[in-house]
Amino acid sequence: MFKSYGIIGWPLGHTISPTLHNWGFDKLGVEASYAAWPVSTGDLSSFMGQVRARPISGLSVTIPHKQAVMDYIDTVSDRAAQVGAVNTLYWDNDALCGENTDVIGFIAPLRSLEKCPDSAIVLGAGGAARAAIVGLKELGIKHIGVANRTHAKAELLAEQFNVDCIYWEERMNTPWGLICNTTPLGMSGEFETLSPWDKDGFTPGMIAYDIVYNPLETRFLREAKAAGCRTISGLEMFLHQGLAQFQLWTGQDMDEAGARQLLLDTLNS
Repeated sequence: MFKSYGIIGWPLGHTISPTLHNWGFDKLGVEASYAAWPVSTGDLSSFMGQVRARPISGLSVTIPHKQAVMDYIDTVSDRAAQVGAVNTLYWDNDALCGENTDVIGFIAPLRSLEKCPDSAIVLGAGGAARAAIVGLKELGIKHIGVANRTHAKAELLAEQFNVDCIYWEERMNTPWGLICNTTPLGMSGEFETLSPWDKDGFTPGMIAYDIVYNPLETRFLREAKAAGCRTISGLEMFLHQGLAQFQLWTGQDMDEAGARQLLLDTLNS
């Protein structure tokens, strides 16, 4: 039976998720397609009715629906409950389930390190920051801090996850092993020339991780590399969260190397 998958968000803008998943379906001979479905906040309820009625076999969920969609599903994973948001819907028999593969995607490149850093700071206090903190805790990193330009948001996050709240102005006062940018600073468009970290604040041996993947090398990563830091592009998080979604939906593993090259070619075109 031909199956239908897709991504919902508002505004959805340009998403490369269809490119990734449709390529995977084609390569593995899965009779399915993946589409982009812009769904406004007011239309979420009626759309979720369609998910059950049609039925739609699986969904990627992005801003602003990652929390609101939880009201329309039957169960959420422990990981998604920790984050307080889902980015993936899938069926388990007749139950519509929610997972957060952002966490899986975030920690995948860190798992491949010979040794995880002892400390990490998360810059930002949105949904991606929540996923990052849960991921860092899964990895067993002991000292975790969170800093945000709006300090009150960082305070709420720090209290909820029992991590240190760092004033934005003091974020570079500690020699963190890992610096993770979950802010939009550096993203293609109006923020592209900006970085959440001063270039003089990098020291050799630090790991700089940017969840922004367009452009592939942000100012943050470029300056970190120049200072002798190891860098991780947001492409890795995007790739691995997508691979985890595909596995949940199909029970099959997409070719990681081929998928990475596909995304690189797409972003560089």
